[in-house]
Amino acid sequence: KGASVLKQLVAYVGREPFTTGLRGYFSEHAWQNTTLSDLLGHLEHASGRDLGAWSKLWLETAGVNTLRLEVTADDHDVITAATITQTAVEAFPTLRPHTLAIGSYNVSGDRFERVNQIELDIAGEHTEVPALVGQHRPDLLLVNDDDLAYAKIRLDERSTATILAHPRGFTTSLPRALVLGAAWDMTRDAEMSARDFCDLVLESLPGEQDSTLLRVLLAQLRAAAKLYVAPAHRDQNLDSLTARLRTLATSAEPGSDAQLQLVSAFAAYAHRDEDASWVRALLEGDALLDSLAIDTEMRWTLLTSLATAGAATEREIQAEREKDNTATGRERAARALASIPTAKAKARAWHQVIEEEGLPNQTVEALAHGFVRVHDTALLTPYVEKYHAMLTTVWASRTHAIAESVVEGFYPVALANRELADASQAWLDANPGATAALRRVVSENRDGVTRALAAQQRDAS
Repeated sequence: KGASVLKQLVAYVGREPFTTGLRGYFSEHAWQNTTLSDLLGHLEHASGRDLGAWSKLWLETAGVNTLRLEVTADDHDVITAATITQTAVEAFPTLRPHTLAIGSYNVSGDRFERVNQIELDIAGEHTEVPALVGQHRPDLLLVNDDDLAYAKIRLDERSTATILAHPRGFTTSLPRALVLGAAWDMTRDAEMSARDFCDLVLESLPGEQDSTLLRVLLAQLRAAAKLYVAPAHRDQNLDSLTARLRTLATSAEPGSDAQLQLVSAFAAYAHRDEDASWVRALLEGDALLDSLAIDTEMRWTLLTSLATAGAATEREIQAEREKDNTATGRERAARALASIPTAKAKARAWHQVIEEEGLPNQTVEALAHGFVRVHDTALLTPYVEKYHAMLTTVWASRTHAIAESVVEGFYPVALANRELADASQAWLDANPGATAALRRVVSENRDGVTRALAAQQRDAS
């Protein structure tokens, strides 16, 4: 957030005044202690902007704003009115000034072409955008084009449809990342179907070489597919998603980070017999992907995939552990054993961490990761009551690091149902005297499920 706010300060002041003010600040205060007001004073002098109110709103308040462009057009698709609406969450109601750009993009062939960009200051709940009035409405209007502002942005209905129809339309990474980020925020906030988001990500992945963006997209894809898709559609969506990930993995550039990430992602979803068979073939060398190294870590990834699918035995996992007789190997083995989809395996992982003590932090985390890895979420249903019953005891008897790992890691979030949300709320209501730190973790767990339920309802519609 700090870097984003600094970027917004530069945009608000202007690049040249910011540079001038910064030089004056360093010149006057070289080798001295300073305060924020010293810096802001030089920036105010150079830019003519009043930064006192800006500083209070941006540096002394919490929360993030949401910006939504509302456009009205006539029968000829000419814009007759345009307004940016700014909102804030109830807990942090501050509305802030923003300096940003709005980009207008049209589809040209299979690519987006930016045909116009305007910059403006916005403040308060509503800001008119007269510069858009009279223009032909473009295929895509991107608020915060060039990423000048720190805020959530929303895509209007036409822009959303355009992105879904042309997921690889951008030729540069910045606007693509902005649109994908907006789509993710809209999905989490129940304003976009989770299945639409899954399709958007899957269509955006081919050829993607930005490792960080790829990792983020795959993590978001997993959350959407596992938690946000409506239960009635989840199995079918997961089957389709898994098949598409396998195709992407086999067609990725040999030896690339994309290939490695896509194979690992596919392995996490592999649950049908044909999926497990291909994972087994990769593990044993019967199937080869050009330049994919089946090193120790990849072997554990594939073996854990098989364990989660019920296609690997405890003996096989123990044998792999003997080959990798390291601390990391023991942690990977613990995770794989806890991933086995049986009531016995889940009960054993629970007993090792919750009912016994003394395991290293990393082993506790590994067991937690394996415990919640399920293709059949019914395996976790018995632990809704058990989880809430153990909270106070575990928090009081373990170190803070271990207790936090347990309370976060063993939460059966994969259920993502009303029963779990209600159980967490009931615990919070019944334990007002619990430590603030414990209540915070439980509240965050509950909030994640509440968010998932809203997203599921949106996806179902």
